[in-house]
Amino acid sequence: MQSKLEKVVAGLKTGPRFLKELREFDNLVKAIGECKSKAEEDRIITQELELLKQRLSDPKLDRSRGKEYMIRLIYCEMLGHDASFAYVKALQFASDPNIHTKKAAYLALTQFLDHNNQLVLLLVNTLLSDLKSDNYLIVCTALVAATKLIGADLVNAVYPVVVGRLRHPKEHVRKKAVLALHWFGQLDPRREGPLAGVELDKHFRTMLCDKDPSVMSAALCALHECIRSDPRPYKNLIPSFTSILKQVAEHRLPKSYDYHRFPAPFIQIKLLKILALLGSGDRAASENMAAVLLQALRRANSSHTIGSAIIYECVRTITTIYPNPQLLAAAAESISPFLLSPSHNLRYTGITALAGITALNPAAAAEHQVAVLDCLEDPDDTLKLKTLELLYKMTRASNIQVITDKMMGYLATCSDEHIRRDIVRKVSDLAERYAPSPAWFVSTLSEVFRLGGEHVDEGAAHRLVRLIAEQDAGLHGSAVEAYLGLLEAQGGEGAGAPSAAPKKKLPETILLVICWVLGEYGHLARRPPAAVLSRLLSILSSHKAATERVRGCLLTALTKLAAHTGGAAGPVGAALLQPHGSAGGGGGGPMGREAAELVHQCLNSQNLELQQRAHELTTLLSLPPPLLSSALPVDAACEEFSAAELAEVATLPFLDPLVTRALAAGAAPYLPPEARGAKTGEAQAKGLRFEAYEPAPYAVPLASSSTSYSAGVNDARLHLGSTSASTSTLAAAASSHTAAAATPAAGNQLQPQLVLKSGGPRKWGPAQYESEPPSQHTAGHSAGSSAAAAHGTAAAGAGPASSSAAGTTTQSGGGRHSRSGSGSAVVTAQNAERERLAASLFGTAGGTAAAAATRPSPAHRPQQQSQPSNGSANASQQQQQRGTAAAPSAMDLLMDLDVPQQQQQLTAAVGPASGSGR
Repeated sequence: MQSKLEKVVAGLKTGPRFLKELREFDNLVKAIGECKSKAEEDRIITQELELLKQRLSDPKLDRSRGKEYMIRLIYCEMLGHDASFAYVKALQFASDPNIHTKKAAYLALTQFLDHNNQLVLLLVNTLLSDLKSDNYLIVCTALVAATKLIGADLVNAVYPVVVGRLRHPKEHVRKKAVLALHWFGQLDPRREGPLAGVELDKHFRTMLCDKDPSVMSAALCALHECIRSDPRPYKNLIPSFTSILKQVAEHRLPKSYDYHRFPAPFIQIKLLKILALLGSGDRAASENMAAVLLQALRRANSSHTIGSAIIYECVRTITTIYPNPQLLAAAAESISPFLLSPSHNLRYTGITALAGITALNPAAAAEHQVAVLDCLEDPDDTLKLKTLELLYKMTRASNIQVITDKMMGYLATCSDEHIRRDIVRKVSDLAERYAPSPAWFVSTLSEVFRLGGEHVDEGAAHRLVRLIAEQDAGLHGSAVEAYLGLLEAQGGEGAGAPSAAPKKKLPETILLVICWVLGEYGHLARRPPAAVLSRLLSILSSHKAATERVRGCLLTALTKLAAHTGGAAGPVGAALLQPHGSAGGGGGGPMGREAAELVHQCLNSQNLELQQRAHELTTLLSLPPPLLSSALPVDAACEEFSAAELAEVATLPFLDPLVTRALAAGAAPYLPPEARGAKTGEAQAKGLRFEAYEPAPYAVPLASSSTSYSAGVNDARLHLGSTSASTSTLAAAASSHTAAAATPAAGNQLQPQLVLKSGGPRKWGPAQYESEPPSQHTAGHSAGSSAAAAHGTAAAGAGPASSSAAGTTTQSGGGRHSRSGSGSAVVTAQNAERERLAASLFGTAGGTAAAAATRPSPAHRPQQQSQPSNGSANASQQQQQRGTAAAPSAMDLLMDLDVPQQQQQLTAAVGPASGSGR
């Protein structure tokens, strides 16, 4: 203190700069407090951050003002601005020897960083040195920082030092060490990470017996979390907990732990929560703590809020452990002040406690019924809702009417949809469980449907309808009158006279029930049928947006009402069957016109169900009265059928005469699906097939069908003599095809055909040459056949064209052919050109030696090129003489679209080509 005073005196001697810096923080707080906008506040904080950044980056930083700088940075950071430039400086100030600067730096770090930040790694060494300090204030500061900044990956670095602090002579250090271990346990609750194999609860058990109450309370918090996860290993601590609770309740703790003259109330509440967990479902453990719980309950009083908190926690513990009648009676007696208190909070607490007691002992709530009902009159909606929940648990057959009336009153005024849905569910459930009479059940559920029908499920409506149908005629008449009165109150005195004040529309559920009841039992009403008809039609006038479902049920109700009141001759039937657009003097006046208009609209409706019901109405009402009464009997809603009757109906005996007449007229008899056989398979074949199609028996490979027509006519499937003869014929036909394609005069007479076109001479390569090179045997055989077909023509002259054509034909018989049959002539010419190009490039070397040996000299080439035409003509003459040339098959026409064109091409090429050759 003396040194600080000396520094102040020295600063005063330096001038006003020291005083200005001393008032900077005060001026900052004052300026922020006087800001009138967020923009002005941001401007001030930005200026402050710029000033602090300049000060902290100064090499001549005054470290004695580190505490003030840290506090100013905390202030700026808490206002939402970034002060990350000072994080490293805060780490440096944490190692400052000045305790005030150190504590401010640790406080700033806990606000700036969390345990996942990477900068915490730089703090570990400083933290370890502070934990080992001789100054217990520095140790406490380091322990507090450890509970905020140490993460799971750094636990093992500080855990041994923290455990060592449990034996520190100062109780403050021991307490904060327990809190640090508690934090470490939260980082690894299952002990599967850095604390695997570490028994933290052992340290907590030891510190539970510490002589200082603060250390013991810290151990209670840690043990409470451990017990909440698994209470079984801690059952042996029940005597220790009960002993501590007894000592606390008997005022044995120092006075410093009292709060409003209540001894250590927060320690008592924590002990009560622990005992509730340990005694739940355990009779022996509950008996061991019963005496202490009763003592704690009686010593507490509701003179202050903290005393009420202790009483409520005692009641909650009593209702959680194994039930004890003495404790339950004492708990029910202790909550009376809560229910009678003017405080909403205390009454809410009392209602919650009474709900727990009622779940175990319903008789204990009997004396509090008046106080509970008074809570329903409270303007606090939260208290009302909690009271309704309690009433739902308190309901029995003796008080069902009073409780449902209260719930219905709250339902009529409540606007929250979730609360309304909950009340509708509870009232429906209570009415089904404790209804004193069917009439009361019908009236109650009808009122529920009227007030909250949009929240009623379909099952409740079906159960109501079934209950009404199972009762006698007296209840039927009462239900009819009740629903007619409801429609009168909704729609006024007449269907066309709206009510003076707008009223809430009836939900669809209650409208469906009303239509069914008035249709089934409307003839029992104590008023004429025309009045019942008027009330039913008023549904449409008061509910302009009635759904198609309501209109359909209304049509069915009108049909039943007409059938039960005289059929077509009755007032209802006459009104329904009145011609559309007529004056309707005999049909009931305006009601008759409105009924006829409804039927007419439904007959022409786009909804098929409405059309069907309208046609059923007109058809049924046109039947004779005896037949109509049989089709729509009175009070047949709950008619039960025996198994024999259902089996007889399933056989459809009334169709037997019709079937007999149809068979006599020549109709086909009925065949079951298993007897239909081939017809069923044929019908299935006409539909979609999802399995793979089987190949046709006459299908040929795509490769074979792609060859030229000459090869297709003379292949092995036609059986045209020996192999040599057919091969020579094929070669001759191919040669004639080549000549015809090369002759301009013949080309003018041919039809258009698909040929391979190219913009210039083709390159020789594997991309355009598909067939394999013929073997020596095949080449020789083809050459011999070509020579025989030419009738004496020199082999050297027929070599280039005939051998290449024969080679192509032979390969096509083996499954290798060109891409298109229509371009075979062009391919043959290309092969000849390819061989000449190869000879000019490579000479007679390699694989071109045989071709070069038979290739003519340039002088004889024009004469040699005319030889294939003669050969082709001779081959055509041989085909005509043999009479074996067959027309292309259907599959050839499908797979080779240019077959007819090739045939015409060959026919046209024989004559002109031969003439030109001659």
